[in-house]
Amino acid sequence: MTDRAPQRDPDRPNRPARAAAAIAARAAAEHGAEAEHPGPPGQRGAAETRAGAAPGGHPPRTAAAGRRPRAGRATQPNGRLAELIAEAGFSHAGLARRVDQLGLEHGLDLRYDKTSVTRWLRGQQPRGTTPALIAEVFTQRLGRRLSALDLGLDASAPVYAGLEYAATPGEAVDIVSGLWRKDTGNQADLRKIAFTPAGLVVPSRDWLIGRPDDTVAVLAQSGGADRDPAAERPARVPPQRRGWAAAQPAARHRHGIGAGDIAAVRAVGDLFRSLDHAYGGGHARQALVRYLEHEAEPMLRGSYGEALGRRLFSSVADLTRLAGWTSYDIGAHGLAQRYFVQALRLSQAAGDRVYGGYVLVTMSRQAVYLGHGREAVQLARVAQQGVGTAAPAVVQALLHAAEARGHGLLGEARACAAALARAERALAAARGGDEVPGWARFFDEAQLADEFGHCHRDLQQWRVAAQYAERSLALRAAGYARSRLFCRTVLAASRLGLGEVEAACALGYDVVRAASDMRSARAAEYVRDFARRLDPYRDTVAVRAFRERLAALPHP
Repeated sequence: MTDRAPQRDPDRPNRPARAAAAIAARAAAEHGAEAEHPGPPGQRGAAETRAGAAPGGHPPRTAAAGRRPRAGRATQPNGRLAELIAEAGFSHAGLARRVDQLGLEHGLDLRYDKTSVTRWLRGQQPRGTTPALIAEVFTQRLGRRLSALDLGLDASAPVYAGLEYAATPGEAVDIVSGLWRKDTGNQADLRKIAFTPAGLVVPSRDWLIGRPDDTVAVLAQSGGADRDPAAERPARVPPQRRGWAAAQPAARHRHGIGAGDIAAVRAVGDLFRSLDHAYGGGHARQALVRYLEHEAEPMLRGSYGEALGRRLFSSVADLTRLAGWTSYDIGAHGLAQRYFVQALRLSQAAGDRVYGGYVLVTMSRQAVYLGHGREAVQLARVAQQGVGTAAPAVVQALLHAAEARGHGLLGEARACAAALARAERALAAARGGDEVPGWARFFDEAQLADEFGHCHRDLQQWRVAAQYAERSLALRAAGYARSRLFCRTVLAASRLGLGEVEAACALGYDVVRAASDMRSARAAEYVRDFARRLDPYRDTVAVRAFRERLAALPHP
């Protein structure tokens, strides 16, 4: 994934500094000439009021609305914003339009225009999440992370909170620990956070081109609160911490971390992974997040040397990815996306490039599930590029299979077949004595056949899809109950596509019974998808009998 390079209009000044001066001068000259004054924080136009509203909610009311500015509250032109507008080559209307578009992705009805930008340049502060939206627009345009403060705007609780790719390991700990604490609090609010394709761009790019962290070691006398002296300076504290990592608690223990602590984290990961495979993400997700908050965070804020610290970050990255995976499985897609981004950053601190590729593949799978095929392909390719050819053959197979799923969703049969062939060759090259990471051992012949089945189903190649689905089910261990359910649904859909309605309904009924025992939104969605496919056959005896039996079962 790459950002578009800044584009400049032919008639725009070539020198950003001169252009910035002109923008600031024009804004200052207009100060006081318009009928509407900037006003205090409570006073704003309709667009500002809409920006202050929560997504899908109502704009906040304020007693200050309608008042004129008080003495001593005069604003100063925002020279920093003017410089960045010039550097990015934005027109005022173009910047407003991009902020509005980004707002739509988060369910915000924003109607900014070039006049709004002029007010910001005069020093008026946009309200609500708008400063974060403006910062993200510039981040995407200029290809480097910018905060609201960098633009001369007030910090706010951003819509991108949790999607930040931290500059240092210490900052990464602050962000992810704030996310854990938020998740153990008001879970209902977190589950409403939307997944945003735009939030995939910067983390994946920063992971790909980012330099390894020089050190993660924390000496005992440092107290484990920060990894980097720069993080102690107020200017380095990201504004997002107001929303996600506020009121950071003191470390609950600061003793040295040992190999036994890391082994315990690994064992916990294995336990929760098994529960997820067998019963769905909803069964033990909250227990996993509480473990991260109450056990993993104090470890990260403890003291450890370089080698042990890398292993600790790797272990916690794995648990954080699993927290995202279980969130994804219950349908909390915005929350899952944030966990994946933070797991990616922790894997960089661990120096584990291969695991970072696995996190990107996980993000790719979520994108496929949500219908974002192009983003899924891009994520898989970024993972392939970042991991390189040194990864074990099983990991290479996993990366190519993820790309194939994206192509299948997009209906790109040739590209899908090529990616599947690469995955098949890579898995065939694997040897029994190869050192395979524990998290990659699930990718075997059964899983590859499952990937083939899903791809051919999406391409409506029913007979081939059915053959691969049957092969996967024959090879898949019983402990992977949810994966077996998904594959059986692929087989049912394929039988239906071949016109075998009775066989499809029999398979579908088995799927519904299995789904009723799981706490998995994905399992329920597979059932609904199959039920929708039955609509053209609703008057057949087999479908009527299926729906009667379905009504007698508890809903998944």
